[in-house]
Amino acid sequence: MKISVIGAGYVGLTTAACLAQIGHHVFCSDCDVLKLNKLQNGKIPIFEPNLQEIVVRQGRAGRLLFGSTAEAINHAEVIFICVGTPPLPNGDADLSSIEEVAQVIAKQARGYRLVIEKSTVPVQTGGQLRKHLSVHGATTLELDVASNPEFLREGSAVDDFLHPDRIVIGVDSKRAADMLMEIYEPIVKGTFQCPLHSVCERAGTPQLLITDTNSAELIKHASNSFLAMKISFINMVSNLCEVVGADVTKVAEGMGLDPRIGPAFLNPGIGFGGFCFPKDVQAFIRIAEKSGCNFSLLREVEKINQSRITHFVDTIREELWTIRGKKLAVWGLAFKPNTDDVRFAPSIALIRMLMDEGAVIRAYDPQATEKARELLPMIKYSANPYEAAEGADAILIVTEWAAFGALDWGRLLSLVARPLLIDGRNMFDAEKVTSQGFHYVSIGRSRKGPATKTIANDFQKPDRLVSALSDPTA
Repeated sequence: MKISVIGAGYVGLTTAACLAQIGHHVFCSDCDVLKLNKLQNGKIPIFEPNLQEIVVRQGRAGRLLFGSTAEAINHAEVIFICVGTPPLPNGDADLSSIEEVAQVIAKQARGYRLVIEKSTVPVQTGGQLRKHLSVHGATTLELDVASNPEFLREGSAVDDFLHPDRIVIGVDSKRAADMLMEIYEPIVKGTFQCPLHSVCERAGTPQLLITDTNSAELIKHASNSFLAMKISFINMVSNLCEVVGADVTKVAEGMGLDPRIGPAFLNPGIGFGGFCFPKDVQAFIRIAEKSGCNFSLLREVEKINQSRITHFVDTIREELWTIRGKKLAVWGLAFKPNTDDVRFAPSIALIRMLMDEGAVIRAYDPQATEKARELLPMIKYSANPYEAAEGADAILIVTEWAAFGALDWGRLLSLVARPLLIDGRNMFDAEKVTSQGFHYVSIGRSRKGPATKTIANDFQKPDRLVSALSDPTA
C-alpha cells in the first residue's frame, strides 16, 4: 500500500521505517527542514537501536521517501498523523500541531483519505478532527478518521512495532477497518522479513483489537497512567522498606510472582521520566476533570513521582553530610537506557537541585550528552564513566545503562576520592560492589559496605550521639 506519515519524531520515523520494512511504500514528512535534509541523506536525528539501518535500507530500496507535508498528502490515501502533543502549562495536551496538519490536509487533499491518529491525543479528538476536515475540506474530499495508538518504548521501538503484543484500531466505518487490517496484515500474519533476527524480544501473533475511536484514544492514556501508577506504588513501598529494614527488590519479586500483578514496572528508583508518562498522566487527569470524574489517584501518582528526586538528594546528603563543594559523578542522563532522550529525564531535575546546593557535577552518558548539554551547559561532561568519577566524593547511578555493569572496579576505586556509590536504579548486586571496597547505597534496601562514619549521622540520630559521648574511647 501507499502510505504517508506526517511527523518524523520518535513515533513518526519508527512508524514510517517499519511500515516500509513490512512492504509498504511510505512517504514521511516533517515541518523541520533541517531534519528532513538529514533524513534524505540517511541520517536520523535520534538514537534508537536498529532504526538507522532500516531507514537507510528502505531508502535505498525506494520504499521510504522524505519530503514536504503537501507531497505526503498527495502521495497516498492513507495518512498517519504522528506529530507531537506536548503538555500545556495546565496539563492539557497541546493539539496545535494536530490542527495545523488538519488544515493542510483540508486544503490539499481531494478524493478519499483515511486520516489515522497515531499521536497520543485526548479522547474525542477524532471527532474534532473529523469535524474540522469536513468543514474546511473541499466538497470533493471524502474521508474517514481512525485512531491507532502507538505503544512504542524508546530503546526498543523497532521491536515493539514489528512484534507488538497488541494492535488497537479505533474506527467508525468498515472501509477504514479493512484498510487498517490490510496495513498490519504482514505483522499479524508474520509474513514480512524481520531485520532484527535473534534480538527480537517477542514472537507470535499480536492481539488485534478493533473498537470505536473514543475507546482507542482512551486505551493509550489509560495504559500509560496504569504503568506510571505501578512505578509510583513500588517507589512508595521502597520508602517503607528503608524505614522498616526490608528489601524492596524481594518485595517486588514476591508481588510480581502473582500473575494478576506481574513483575513489569515494579522496579523502584528515582522516578519515571521521558516524554510519555509525565505528560500522559497529566493529560489523563485533565481529561477526567473536564468530564467531571475524580482522578485523585493519579494526582498521588504524580506527587509520589515528583518526590523521588528530593528523596534521592536527601539520601546523598545523609551520606555526605553537606553537598556544597562535593564532587559528584552522575552516570546516566537519558531518561532510560538505549535512548538519547532527556525530555523530563530525572537526571535534569536532579542535577539542577544538586547544583542549587553547591555541588560540582561531572556527568557521563553513552548517548545523551549532546542533548543534555543543551539543557545543562554549565556542568562538565566526560568521555567515559571513569573520567567522570575521577576525584568524586560519590558516584550517582541515574540511568541503568548496561555498560555500567561491566566496570573495572579496581580502576574505579583508584580514581575516586571516596568509595561511595549511590544507586538510583538498583542495578548492582550489593555484595559484589562492597567486595570491591565501595560503600553501596541503593533504593529501598539496606546500605552495605565500609561506611565512613560522620558526625552528621550522629546528629541525625541523637541516641547514637549520646552513646558516643558517654564512651571514653569514642
